[in-house]
Amino acid sequence: MKFLKDAAINYDLTYNDVFLIPSYSDVGSRFSVDLTPSDNIGTHIPIVVANMNAVAGRRMAETVARRGGVAILPQDIPFERLQSMIKQIKAANPIYETPIVLKTGNLVADALNIINKRAHGVVLIVDEDNHPVGLITEKEALEVDRFANLETFINPALISLSQDLTAKEMFEKLYENHINAAPVIDQAGKLVGIMTQKSALRASLYEPALGKDGKLMVGVAVGVNGDVKSKVEKVLSFGVDVLVMDTAHGHQKKMIEAIKIARSISQDVQIVAGNVVTAQATNDLIDAGANIVKVGVGPGAMCITRMMTGVGRPQFSAVLECSAVARSRGAKVWADGGIKYPRDVALAVAAGASAVMIGSWFSGTYESAGDILRDERGLYKENFGMASKRAVQNRSQDNHPYDRSLKEFFEEGISNSKLYIDDKTPGVEDIIDQITSGLRSSMSYAGATSLEDFYDKAIVGIQSAAGYEEGKAVSSSW
Repeated sequence: MKFLKDAAINYDLTYNDVFLIPSYSDVGSRFSVDLTPSDNIGTHIPIVVANMNAVAGRRMAETVARRGGVAILPQDIPFERLQSMIKQIKAANPIYETPIVLKTGNLVADALNIINKRAHGVVLIVDEDNHPVGLITEKEALEVDRFANLETFINPALISLSQDLTAKEMFEKLYENHINAAPVIDQAGKLVGIMTQKSALRASLYEPALGKDGKLMVGVAVGVNGDVKSKVEKVLSFGVDVLVMDTAHGHQKKMIEAIKIARSISQDVQIVAGNVVTAQATNDLIDAGANIVKVGVGPGAMCITRMMTGVGRPQFSAVLECSAVARSRGAKVWADGGIKYPRDVALAVAAGASAVMIGSWFSGTYESAGDILRDERGLYKENFGMASKRAVQNRSQDNHPYDRSLKEFFEEGISNSKLYIDDKTPGVEDIIDQITSGLRSSMSYAGATSLEDFYDKAIVGIQSAAGYEEGKAVSSSW
Protein backbone atom coordinates (compact mmCIF):
# COMPACT_ATOMS: atom_id res chain seq x y z
CA MET A 1 0.00 0.00 0.00
CA LYS A 2 1.12 3.54 -0.62
CA PHE A 3 -0.37 6.94 0.04
CA LEU A 4 -1.60 9.12 -2.80
CA LYS A 5 0.59 12.02 -1.70
CA ASP A 6 4.03 11.93 -0.11
CA ALA A 7 3.29 14.69 2.38
CA ALA A 8 4.18 13.79 5.95
CA ILE A 9 1.22 12.64 8.04
CA ASN A 10 1.55 13.97 11.56
CA TYR A 11 -1.57 12.43 13.03
CA ASP A 12 -3.13 8.95 13.16
CA LEU A 13 -5.98 7.93 10.88
CA THR A 14 -9.31 6.16 11.26
CA TYR A 15 -11.07 4.32 8.45
CA ASN A 16 -13.22 7.43 7.91
CA ASP A 17 -10.10 9.52 7.26
CA VAL A 18 -8.98 7.55 4.21
CA PHE A 19 -10.18 6.41 0.81
CA LEU A 20 -8.97 4.20 -2.05
CA ILE A 21 -7.91 5.48 -5.47
CA PRO A 22 -8.96 3.56 -8.61
CA SER A 23 -6.01 2.35 -10.71
CA TYR A 24 -5.57 0.74 -14.11
CA SER A 25 -7.13 -2.72 -13.97
CA ASP A 26 -7.13 -5.77 -16.20
CA VAL A 27 -9.38 -7.72 -13.82
CA GLY A 28 -12.11 -8.98 -16.10
CA SER A 29 -14.65 -9.96 -13.46
CA ARG A 30 -15.23 -9.36 -9.77
CA PHE A 31 -15.72 -13.12 -9.44
CA SER A 32 -12.19 -13.76 -10.69
CA VAL A 33 -10.53 -12.25 -7.60
CA ASP A 34 -9.38 -14.50 -4.76
CA LEU A 35 -10.47 -13.56 -1.23
CA THR A 36 -8.34 -16.20 0.52
CA PRO A 37 -6.36 -14.72 3.43
CA SER A 38 -2.63 -15.37 3.60
CA ASP A 39 -2.50 -16.14 7.33
CA ASN A 40 -2.57 -19.97 6.97
CA ILE A 41 -5.67 -20.31 9.17
CA GLY A 42 -7.51 -22.06 6.34
CA THR A 43 -10.36 -19.60 5.81
CA HIS A 44 -11.49 -18.49 2.35
CA ILE A 45 -12.74 -15.00 3.16
CA PRO A 46 -11.04 -12.45 5.48
CA ILE A 47 -13.85 -12.38 8.03
CA VAL A 48 -13.59 -13.40 11.69
CA VAL A 49 -16.46 -13.15 14.17
CA ALA A 50 -15.24 -11.46 17.34
CA ASN A 51 -15.29 -13.41 20.59
CA MET A 52 -18.18 -11.47 22.14
CA ASN A 53 -20.71 -13.22 24.36
CA ALA A 54 -23.71 -11.69 22.59
CA VAL A 55 -22.35 -12.43 19.12
CA ALA A 56 -20.28 -15.60 18.75
CA GLY A 57 -22.21 -18.77 19.52
CA ARG A 58 -22.91 -22.11 17.89
CA ARG A 59 -25.30 -20.83 15.21
CA MET A 60 -22.99 -17.99 14.27
CA ALA A 61 -19.90 -20.21 14.16
CA GLU A 62 -21.31 -22.85 11.84
CA THR A 63 -22.99 -20.33 9.53
CA VAL A 64 -19.88 -18.19 9.07
CA ALA A 65 -17.62 -21.24 8.60
CA ARG A 66 -20.01 -22.53 5.94
CA ARG A 67 -19.33 -19.32 4.02
CA GLY A 68 -15.56 -19.44 4.43
CA GLY A 69 -14.91 -17.42 7.58
CA VAL A 70 -14.37 -18.37 11.20
CA ALA A 71 -15.92 -17.42 14.54
CA ILE A 72 -14.03 -17.22 17.82
CA LEU A 73 -16.08 -18.47 20.77
CA PRO A 74 -15.71 -16.32 23.93
CA GLN A 75 -13.52 -17.25 26.88
CA ASP A 76 -16.43 -16.98 29.34
CA ILE A 77 -18.22 -20.16 28.23
CA PRO A 78 -18.00 -23.00 30.81
CA PHE A 79 -15.83 -25.85 29.51
CA GLU A 80 -18.61 -28.44 29.55
CA ARG A 81 -20.83 -26.17 27.49
CA LEU A 82 -17.94 -25.19 25.24
CA GLN A 83 -17.15 -28.82 24.45
CA SER A 84 -20.79 -29.46 23.55
CA MET A 85 -20.92 -26.38 21.30
CA ILE A 86 -17.77 -27.36 19.42
CA LYS A 87 -19.11 -30.88 18.95
CA GLN A 88 -22.32 -29.49 17.46
CA ILE A 89 -20.45 -27.09 15.18
CA LYS A 90 -18.22 -29.88 13.92
CA ALA A 91 -21.28 -32.06 13.29
CA ALA A 92 -23.02 -29.41 11.16
CA ASN A 93 -23.23 -29.98 7.43
CA PRO A 94 -20.66 -27.86 5.56
CA ILE A 95 -22.95 -27.30 2.57
CA TYR A 96 -26.61 -27.40 3.61
CA GLU A 97 -28.13 -24.98 6.08
CA THR A 98 -29.03 -26.37 9.48
CA PRO A 99 -32.79 -26.95 9.69
CA ILE A 100 -35.09 -26.07 12.56
CA VAL A 101 -36.95 -29.31 13.23
CA LEU A 102 -40.13 -30.22 15.10
CA LYS A 103 -42.31 -33.34 15.17
CA THR A 104 -45.91 -33.58 14.04
CA GLY A 105 -47.09 -33.63 17.64
CA ASN A 106 -45.63 -30.21 18.39
CA LEU A 107 -47.77 -27.09 18.40
CA VAL A 108 -47.74 -24.05 16.13
CA ALA A 109 -46.70 -22.06 19.22
CA ASP A 110 -43.58 -24.24 19.48
CA ALA A 111 -42.69 -23.32 15.90
CA LEU A 112 -43.18 -19.61 16.55
CA ASN A 113 -40.88 -19.80 19.57
CA ILE A 114 -37.91 -21.04 17.53
CA ILE A 115 -38.56 -19.95 13.96
CA ASN A 116 -36.27 -16.91 14.25
CA LYS A 117 -33.27 -19.01 15.28
CA ARG A 118 -32.24 -19.14 11.63
CA ALA A 119 -32.38 -16.58 8.85
CA HIS A 120 -34.14 -18.99 6.49
CA GLY A 121 -37.27 -18.65 8.68
CA VAL A 122 -38.54 -22.19 8.09
CA VAL A 123 -39.46 -24.95 10.54
CA LEU A 124 -39.37 -28.43 9.04
CA ILE A 125 -41.80 -31.05 10.32
CA VAL A 126 -40.50 -34.61 10.46
CA ASP A 127 -41.98 -37.96 11.41
CA GLU A 128 -40.55 -40.41 13.94
CA ASP A 129 -38.05 -41.71 11.38
CA ASN A 130 -36.73 -38.21 10.55
CA HIS A 131 -38.45 -38.07 7.17
CA PRO A 132 -39.63 -34.52 6.30
CA VAL A 133 -43.40 -34.39 5.93
CA GLY A 134 -44.09 -30.64 5.90
CA LEU A 135 -42.81 -27.17 6.60
CA ILE A 136 -44.09 -23.96 8.14
CA THR A 137 -43.05 -20.30 7.84
CA GLU A 138 -43.81 -17.49 10.26
CA LYS A 139 -46.48 -16.02 8.00
CA GLU A 140 -48.32 -19.34 7.85
CA ALA A 141 -47.93 -19.87 11.60
CA LEU A 142 -49.48 -16.50 12.41
CA GLU A 143 -52.56 -17.31 10.37
CA VAL A 144 -53.60 -20.37 12.41
CA ASP A 145 -54.40 -21.23 16.02
CA ARG A 146 -51.21 -21.22 18.12
CA PHE A 147 -52.37 -24.40 19.86
CA ALA A 148 -52.98 -26.34 16.66
CA ASN A 149 -50.79 -29.38 16.03
CA LEU A 150 -48.22 -29.20 13.27
CA GLU A 151 -50.00 -32.15 11.66
CA THR A 152 -52.02 -29.36 10.00
CA PHE A 153 -48.99 -28.66 7.80
CA ILE A 154 -48.28 -32.22 6.64
CA ASN A 155 -48.01 -32.08 2.86
CA PRO A 156 -47.86 -35.37 0.91
CA ALA A 157 -46.62 -33.41 -2.12
CA LEU A 158 -43.74 -31.79 -0.22
CA ILE A 159 -40.81 -31.20 -2.57
CA SER A 160 -37.49 -32.46 -1.25
CA LEU A 161 -33.98 -32.10 -2.68
CA SER A 162 -31.67 -35.07 -3.04
CA GLN A 163 -28.22 -34.54 -1.57
CA ASP A 164 -26.86 -35.93 -4.85
CA LEU A 165 -27.88 -32.73 -6.65
CA THR A 166 -25.40 -29.91 -7.20
CA ALA A 167 -26.10 -26.50 -5.69
CA LYS A 168 -27.04 -25.18 -9.13
CA GLU A 169 -29.45 -28.07 -9.69
CA MET A 170 -31.04 -27.43 -6.29
CA PHE A 171 -31.53 -23.77 -7.17
CA GLU A 172 -33.11 -24.68 -10.49
CA LYS A 173 -35.54 -27.11 -8.85
CA LEU A 174 -36.57 -24.54 -6.25
CA TYR A 175 -36.95 -21.85 -8.90
CA GLU A 176 -38.93 -24.02 -11.30
CA ASN A 177 -41.35 -25.01 -8.54
CA HIS A 178 -41.76 -21.42 -7.32
CA ILE A 179 -40.69 -22.25 -3.77
CA ASN A 180 -38.02 -20.63 -1.65
CA ALA A 181 -36.98 -23.50 0.61
CA ALA A 182 -37.00 -27.29 0.68
CA PRO A 183 -35.54 -30.06 2.84
CA VAL A 184 -32.46 -31.92 1.64
CA ILE A 185 -32.68 -35.70 2.06
CA ASP A 186 -30.35 -38.68 1.79
CA GLN A 187 -31.02 -41.86 -0.22
CA ALA A 188 -33.18 -43.21 2.60
CA GLY A 189 -35.34 -40.09 2.53
CA LYS A 190 -34.06 -38.85 5.89
CA LEU A 191 -33.46 -35.17 6.57
CA VAL A 192 -29.87 -33.91 6.28
CA GLY A 193 -30.40 -30.17 5.85
CA ILE A 194 -32.36 -27.39 4.21
CA MET A 195 -31.68 -25.27 1.14
CA THR A 196 -33.18 -22.00 0.00
CA GLN A 197 -32.70 -20.36 -3.37
CA LYS A 198 -30.24 -17.93 -1.83
CA SER A 199 -28.30 -20.59 0.07
CA ALA A 200 -27.98 -22.62 -3.13
CA LEU A 201 -26.42 -19.58 -4.81
CA ARG A 202 -24.11 -19.08 -1.83
CA ALA A 203 -23.04 -22.71 -1.91
CA SER A 204 -21.75 -22.04 -5.43
CA LEU A 205 -20.11 -18.73 -4.50
CA TYR A 206 -18.44 -19.59 -1.18
CA GLU A 207 -16.13 -22.41 -0.12
CA PRO A 208 -16.60 -23.61 3.48
CA ALA A 209 -13.75 -23.14 5.94
CA LEU A 210 -12.79 -26.60 7.16
CA GLY A 211 -10.26 -27.60 9.80
CA LYS A 212 -7.67 -30.33 9.45
CA ASP A 213 -10.38 -32.76 10.53
CA GLY A 214 -12.39 -31.91 7.42
CA LYS A 215 -15.17 -30.36 9.51
CA LEU A 216 -16.34 -26.78 9.92
CA MET A 217 -13.70 -24.55 11.44
CA VAL A 218 -14.06 -22.87 14.84
CA GLY A 219 -11.80 -20.92 17.18
CA VAL A 220 -11.85 -20.30 20.92
CA ALA A 221 -10.54 -17.42 23.03
CA VAL A 222 -8.56 -18.10 26.20
CA GLY A 223 -7.85 -15.45 28.85
CA VAL A 224 -4.39 -14.82 30.28
CA ASN A 225 -5.38 -15.07 33.95
CA GLY A 226 -5.61 -18.21 36.07
CA ASP A 227 -4.33 -21.61 35.04
CA VAL A 228 -3.53 -20.90 31.40
CA LYS A 229 -1.91 -24.29 30.83
CA SER A 230 -4.99 -26.19 31.94
CA LYS A 231 -7.32 -23.98 29.92
CA VAL A 232 -5.30 -24.33 26.73
CA GLU A 233 -5.00 -28.10 27.11
CA LYS A 234 -8.76 -28.45 27.57
CA VAL A 235 -9.63 -26.22 24.64
CA LEU A 236 -7.22 -28.02 22.31
CA SER A 237 -8.61 -31.38 23.40
CA PHE A 238 -12.03 -30.24 22.18
CA GLY A 239 -10.68 -30.05 18.61
CA VAL A 240 -10.57 -26.28 18.03
CA ASP A 241 -8.78 -25.04 14.94
CA VAL A 242 -7.67 -21.58 16.11
CA LEU A 243 -6.50 -20.50 19.58
CA VAL A 244 -6.89 -16.83 20.52
CA MET A 245 -5.01 -15.57 23.57
CA ASP A 246 -7.17 -12.62 24.48
CA THR A 247 -7.01 -9.63 26.80
CA ALA A 248 -7.82 -5.94 26.42
CA HIS A 249 -4.19 -4.89 26.99
CA GLY A 250 -2.12 -7.40 25.07
CA HIS A 251 1.29 -5.83 25.61
CA GLN A 252 1.86 -7.13 29.11
CA LYS A 253 3.85 -9.78 30.95
CA LYS A 254 0.89 -12.11 31.46
CA MET A 255 0.17 -12.20 27.73
CA ILE A 256 3.79 -12.99 26.85
CA GLU A 257 3.82 -15.81 29.38
CA ALA A 258 0.43 -17.12 28.20
CA ILE A 259 1.58 -17.30 24.57
CA LYS A 260 4.73 -19.16 25.57
CA ILE A 261 2.68 -21.66 27.59
CA ALA A 262 0.28 -22.23 24.69
CA ARG A 263 3.14 -22.64 22.24
CA SER A 264 4.86 -25.16 24.54
CA ILE A 265 1.68 -27.26 24.53
CA SER A 266 1.33 -27.25 20.73
CA GLN A 267 3.81 -26.31 18.05
CA ASP A 268 1.20 -26.71 15.32
CA VAL A 269 -1.82 -24.73 16.48
CA GLN A 270 -2.32 -21.27 15.02
CA ILE A 271 -2.07 -18.79 17.90
CA VAL A 272 -3.65 -15.36 17.65
CA ALA A 273 -2.80 -12.89 20.42
CA GLY A 274 -3.80 -9.34 21.36
CA ASN A 275 -4.93 -6.68 21.54
CA VAL A 276 -2.14 -4.24 20.71
CA VAL A 277 -1.61 -1.10 18.59
CA THR A 278 2.17 -0.59 18.34
CA ALA A 279 5.11 -2.02 16.45
CA GLN A 280 6.96 -2.96 19.63
CA ALA A 281 3.97 -4.84 21.02
CA THR A 282 3.57 -6.68 17.73
CA ASN A 283 7.23 -7.72 17.80
CA ASP A 284 7.01 -8.91 21.41
CA LEU A 285 3.94 -11.08 20.80
CA ILE A 286 5.51 -12.64 17.72
CA ASP A 287 8.72 -13.30 19.70
CA ALA A 288 6.62 -15.13 22.30
CA GLY A 289 5.16 -17.46 19.65
CA ALA A 290 2.07 -15.77 18.13
CA ASN A 291 1.36 -16.43 14.45
CA ILE A 292 -1.17 -13.61 14.21
CA VAL A 293 -1.43 -10.41 16.25
CA LYS A 294 -4.83 -8.91 17.01
CA VAL A 295 -4.78 -5.13 16.51
CA GLY A 296 -7.21 -2.65 18.03
CA VAL A 297 -7.70 -0.81 21.33
CA GLY A 298 -10.89 1.18 21.64
CA PRO A 299 -12.44 1.25 18.13
CA GLY A 300 -15.29 -1.19 18.89
CA ALA A 301 -18.89 0.04 18.96
CA MET A 302 -19.42 -1.35 22.47
CA CYS A 303 -16.09 -0.08 23.82
CA ILE A 304 -15.64 3.05 25.96
CA THR A 305 -11.95 2.49 26.75
CA ARG A 306 -10.87 5.68 24.99
CA MET A 307 -13.51 7.78 26.72
CA MET A 308 -12.72 6.31 30.13
CA THR A 309 -8.94 6.14 29.90
CA GLY A 310 -7.77 8.13 26.91
CA VAL A 311 -5.94 4.97 25.81
CA GLY A 312 -6.14 3.60 22.28
CA ARG A 313 -5.23 4.52 18.74
CA PRO A 314 -7.09 5.30 15.51
CA GLN A 315 -7.52 1.95 13.83
CA PHE A 316 -6.25 2.48 10.30
CA SER A 317 -2.87 3.74 11.49
CA ALA A 318 -2.63 1.00 14.12
CA VAL A 319 -3.27 -1.72 11.52
CA LEU A 320 -0.88 -0.10 9.02
CA GLU A 321 2.03 0.03 11.49
CA CYS A 322 1.48 -3.34 13.16
CA SER A 323 0.94 -5.19 9.88
CA ALA A 324 4.17 -3.84 8.41
CA VAL A 325 6.12 -5.19 11.38
CA ALA A 326 4.28 -8.52 11.37
CA ARG A 327 4.86 -9.02 7.65
CA SER A 328 8.57 -8.37 8.06
CA ARG A 329 8.59 -11.21 10.62
CA GLY A 330 6.57 -13.67 8.53
CA ALA A 331 3.48 -13.15 10.69
CA LYS A 332 0.09 -11.46 10.10
CA VAL A 333 -2.41 -9.24 11.91
CA TRP A 334 -6.17 -9.28 12.35
CA ALA A 335 -7.83 -5.86 12.47
CA ASP A 336 -10.18 -6.01 15.46
CA GLY A 337 -12.87 -3.34 15.76
CA GLY A 338 -14.14 -0.24 14.00
CA ILE A 339 -15.76 -2.12 11.10
CA LYS A 340 -19.13 -0.57 10.25
CA TYR A 341 -19.29 -0.75 6.45
CA PRO A 342 -17.85 -2.96 3.69
CA ARG A 343 -15.45 -0.11 2.82
CA ASP A 344 -13.81 -0.50 6.23
CA VAL A 345 -12.99 -4.13 5.48
CA ALA A 346 -11.35 -3.14 2.20
CA LEU A 347 -9.34 -0.41 3.93
CA ALA A 348 -8.20 -2.76 6.69
CA VAL A 349 -6.98 -5.27 4.11
CA ALA A 350 -5.31 -2.46 2.14
CA ALA A 351 -3.52 -1.48 5.35
CA GLY A 352 -2.13 -5.01 5.62
CA ALA A 353 -4.58 -7.00 7.73
CA SER A 354 -5.03 -10.60 6.63
CA ALA A 355 -8.55 -10.58 8.11
CA VAL A 356 -10.91 -8.35 10.06
CA MET A 357 -12.79 -9.16 13.27
CA ILE A 358 -16.41 -8.04 13.39
CA GLY A 359 -18.61 -8.01 16.47
CA SER A 360 -21.41 -5.47 16.84
CA TRP A 361 -22.30 -5.40 13.15
CA PHE A 362 -23.05 -9.12 13.35
CA SER A 363 -24.91 -8.93 16.66
CA GLY A 364 -28.13 -7.72 15.04
CA THR A 365 -28.65 -10.93 13.05
CA TYR A 366 -30.66 -14.10 13.55
CA GLU A 367 -27.50 -16.14 14.07
CA SER A 368 -25.95 -14.10 16.89
CA ALA A 369 -25.91 -15.62 20.36
CA GLY A 370 -28.46 -13.25 21.90
CA ASP A 371 -32.18 -13.88 22.27
CA ILE A 372 -34.64 -12.21 19.90
CA LEU A 373 -36.55 -9.39 21.60
CA ARG A 374 -39.23 -7.04 20.30
CA ASP A 375 -40.28 -3.47 20.95
CA GLU A 376 -42.28 -0.85 19.06
CA ARG A 377 -39.52 -0.57 16.42
CA GLY A 378 -39.34 -4.28 15.70
CA LEU A 379 -37.08 -7.25 16.42
CA TYR A 380 -33.73 -6.66 18.08
CA LYS A 381 -30.96 -8.30 20.05
CA GLU A 382 -29.05 -6.95 23.01
CA ASN A 383 -25.33 -6.47 22.67
CA PHE A 384 -22.72 -5.54 25.28
CA GLY A 385 -19.00 -4.94 25.43
CA MET A 386 -16.59 -7.54 26.80
CA ALA A 387 -15.15 -4.98 29.25
CA SER A 388 -18.60 -3.83 30.39
CA LYS A 389 -19.99 -4.26 33.89
CA ARG A 390 -22.38 -6.90 32.56
CA ALA A 391 -19.55 -8.94 31.04
CA VAL A 392 -17.41 -8.62 34.16
CA GLN A 393 -20.30 -9.85 36.30
CA ASN A 394 -20.78 -12.87 34.05
CA ARG A 395 -17.05 -13.62 33.97
CA SER A 396 -16.55 -13.38 37.73
CA GLN A 397 -19.57 -15.31 39.00
CA ASP A 398 -17.32 -17.79 40.81
CA ASN A 399 -15.30 -15.08 42.55
CA HIS A 400 -15.82 -13.97 46.14
CA PRO A 401 -18.54 -11.25 46.21
CA TYR A 402 -16.00 -8.73 47.50
CA ASP A 403 -13.56 -9.40 44.65
CA ARG A 404 -16.35 -9.42 42.10
CA SER A 405 -17.67 -6.08 43.36
CA LEU A 406 -14.21 -4.52 43.15
CA LYS A 407 -13.85 -5.59 39.53
CA GLU A 408 -17.13 -3.92 38.62
CA PHE A 409 -15.57 -0.51 39.31
CA PHE A 410 -13.46 -0.86 36.19
CA GLU A 411 -16.03 -0.58 33.43
CA GLU A 412 -14.82 0.08 29.88
CA GLY A 413 -17.75 -1.08 27.80
CA ILE A 414 -21.46 -0.59 27.16
CA SER A 415 -23.63 -3.02 29.15
CA ASN A 416 -26.79 -2.74 27.09
CA SER A 417 -27.25 -1.79 23.46
CA LYS A 418 -30.10 -2.60 21.08
CA LEU A 419 -29.11 -3.90 17.65
CA TYR A 420 -32.20 -4.08 15.45
CA ILE A 421 -32.55 -6.80 12.85
CA ASP A 422 -32.55 -5.11 9.46
CA ASP A 423 -35.16 -6.51 7.08
CA LYS A 424 -32.65 -6.17 4.23
CA THR A 425 -29.86 -8.00 6.07
CA PRO A 426 -31.49 -10.14 8.77
CA GLY A 427 -28.90 -12.91 8.60
CA VAL A 428 -25.14 -12.80 9.01
CA GLU A 429 -24.81 -14.27 5.51
CA ASP A 430 -26.55 -11.19 4.10
CA ILE A 431 -23.88 -8.99 5.67
CA ILE A 432 -21.12 -11.31 4.45
CA ASP A 433 -22.56 -10.97 0.95
CA GLN A 434 -22.29 -7.18 1.24
CA ILE A 435 -18.74 -7.31 2.58
CA THR A 436 -17.39 -9.73 0.02
CA SER A 437 -19.08 -8.00 -2.92
CA GLY A 438 -17.69 -4.65 -1.75
CA LEU A 439 -14.22 -6.11 -1.27
CA ARG A 440 -14.29 -7.80 -4.67
CA SER A 441 -15.15 -4.48 -6.28
CA SER A 442 -12.44 -2.65 -4.32
CA MET A 443 -9.88 -5.17 -5.56
CA SER A 444 -11.02 -4.84 -9.17
CA TYR A 445 -10.76 -1.03 -8.90
CA ALA A 446 -7.17 -1.49 -7.75
CA GLY A 447 -6.39 -4.05 -10.45
CA ALA A 448 -5.73 -6.75 -7.84
CA THR A 449 -6.56 -10.43 -8.13
CA SER A 450 -5.68 -11.52 -4.56
CA LEU A 451 -5.64 -9.95 -1.10
CA GLU A 452 -1.84 -9.81 -1.14
CA ASP A 453 -1.95 -8.23 -4.59
CA PHE A 454 -4.45 -5.72 -3.22
CA TYR A 455 -2.10 -4.82 -0.36
CA ASP A 456 0.71 -4.24 -2.86
CA LYS A 457 -1.35 -2.16 -5.31
CA ALA A 458 -3.71 -0.19 -3.06
CA ILE A 459 -3.32 3.58 -3.19
CA VAL A 460 -4.84 5.40 -0.22
CA GLY A 461 -5.69 9.07 0.08
CA ILE A 462 -6.56 11.18 3.12
CA GLN A 463 -9.82 13.09 3.29
CA SER A 464 -11.65 15.57 5.48
CA ALA A 465 -14.88 14.83 7.32
CA ALA A 466 -16.67 16.58 4.45
CA GLY A 467 -15.00 14.24 1.99
CA TYR A 468 -16.29 11.25 3.94
CA GLU A 469 -19.82 12.67 4.04
CA GLU A 470 -19.71 13.34 0.29
CA GLY A 471 -19.36 9.60 -0.31
CA LYS A 472 -22.65 8.75 1.40
CA ALA A 473 -25.86 8.20 -0.54
CA VAL A 474 -28.79 10.55 -0.05
CA SER A 475 -32.05 8.69 0.65
CA SER A 476 -34.24 11.79 0.25
CA SER A 477 -33.89 15.19 -1.43
CA TRP A 478 -31.52 17.64 0.19
